[in-house]
Amino acid sequence: MTNLKLLIALAITSVAQAAEWTAPVHVLHEFKPCVTYRAKLDGEYLVVQATIQPGWHSFAIDNERRAAEKLAGKPSLGIDQPTLLKVQNGLEIAGPWYQTPPRDFSKPELRWYSWGFEQQATFAAKIRRTGAGPAQIDFRGQACSDKTCKNIDVSLSMPLSAPAEATTTVDLKALVQTR
Repeated sequence: MTNLKLLIALAITSVAQAAEWTAPVHVLHEFKPCVTYRAKLDGEYLVVQATIQPGWHSFAIDNERRAAEKLAGKPSLGIDQPTLLKVQNGLEIAGPWYQTPPRDFSKPELRWYSWGFEQQATFAAKIRRTGAGPAQIDFRGQACSDKTCKNIDVSLSMPLSAPAEATTTVDLKALVQTR
């Protein structure tokens, strides 16, 4: 009976670890975080959470495509850099990305079209395990305040020791598929 209890405790610990967030990685501006990222495996999905500090915003994965659709071939003053996520070392993306529905920051009178996030954003994509890891997730993009923009170029490491769970808790209905 003691061995059975130990096995159950190990199984519960393994499931809990599979749903744990990674250590956060911070994007700093003047030694203060403007955006913080963390990630976890949730069933067959990689879930990434961006926490955006007050006064800052970041941009949607499909920001460039959305802007190009609105511009319909017309020139623009510029397009804010989209959030790019690259996964390697044991994971690969096996489906489309989903994201929190982005807020419209556009200024049509200036032909400036942009969509993004304030406070918090969630990104999720179905993944396939391709190795033992640890996986690496690279983040590229831009975060802006009303005074400045900061390029995003950070990475985090994610252990892949826990087996993938069959069920997921990520609510894809609360997210939108990227274009």
